[in-house]
Amino acid sequence: MRFLTRLHPLDWLAAGLLAGGLVCVATGLLPAAPAGAAMARIGPLLVFLATVIVLAELTGRAEVFDAVASWVARTARGSYPRLFGLCVLFASATTIALNLDTTAVLLTPVMLALAGRVGIAPVPLAMTTVWLANTASLLLPVSNLTNLLAANRVGLSPVAMAATMGLAQLAAVAVTMVCLWGFYWRRGRRGADRYVPPARRAPADPVLFRVCALACAGFLLVTLLADVPLWSASLATMLIVVVAFAVRRRAELTWSLVPWRLLVLVPGMFLMVETVDAHGLHTLLTAAIGPDGGLAGMLRSAGVGAGLSNVLNNLPVYLAGEAAVPVANHHQLLALLIGTNVGPLVTPWASLATLLWFERCRGQGTAIPLRRFMGTGLVLAVAATLAATLALAAG
Repeated sequence: MRFLTRLHPLDWLAAGLLAGGLVCVATGLLPAAPAGAAMARIGPLLVFLATVIVLAELTGRAEVFDAVASWVARTARGSYPRLFGLCVLFASATTIALNLDTTAVLLTPVMLALAGRVGIAPVPLAMTTVWLANTASLLLPVSNLTNLLAANRVGLSPVAMAATMGLAQLAAVAVTMVCLWGFYWRRGRRGADRYVPPARRAPADPVLFRVCALACAGFLLVTLLADVPLWSASLATMLIVVVAFAVRRRAELTWSLVPWRLLVLVPGMFLMVETVDAHGLHTLLTAAIGPDGGLAGMLRSAGVGAGLSNVLNNLPVYLAGEAAVPVANHHQLLALLIGTNVGPLVTPWASLATLLWFERCRGQGTAIPLRRFMGTGLVLAVAATLAATLALAAG
């Protein structure tokens, strides 16, 4: 009973979704064939998700992210415009290379701690993290679970996906920067003209620090240049880091590193979406998205993806929308991807990364005004989704 009282509301949500999905299979609401196909499809995704989050958590404990954050603050030399640009680069690179959930889970406390060390308002740094966790997640298959699904559907390698989505990614980040500066970073919002850069700090364990930093760099290179499954690359990299911790700081290798909540939530979400899809959602989405593979169809696809993501959640919306897009309409599918990646910025539950970010902010004692979050998020969601979709069509 004590264990049950310690469960977070998100744990109950994850367990409820999985239980609901299993009930749907057991009662025949979801036929066994599509249920089995869904589970076979997400197997590699779950391995990737679990291993990359453990990798990122241990890398954070080795102070790699703290070192980069401190370097960013020192490099900006007390200038808010320079700090803004470097924070955008840092958050974008983390999302692109290690995935948006990693940015939400690990970069949020680092950025909030940085705010405390240099004496700047925490909300601008927090909003930079959550917005770029979503809008910078278009470029590579590794950046987002939905990207993995889309890349498999249209047969894009990591290099090919980066080439295809490059302009769209630049457009999304550029619009995000404009909104961040106007809503959160300008002089009237941040409350100061300059800040005092933090002193340089050496990592507590330089050997562990170097191993983790090199492992993450190697992981990025492998995912870009080698034709290997992402799950195997993340698994191999995680094992290197785990071995390093086993040698240097064995006590930190606990089962709590494993993202159990996500490993329960994702299968449950897939099963529930497959059930709803079998009972009418597919028909509704097919009518809403339409068969047009041109610009008009791309805009409809992106708009439906963004709108429904804020009502439900971007992962199930992408899964259901993918089945509604004609197989030959690759750009229309990628537009749906833009809507479900860039658009879920209005409601706290629109993406898993945003839910994790809210939890981290609350744990760090940073209050996020919900009305302002939703209002500014709506502006960014519309502008960035439209800009990225037009860039994809022009590319």
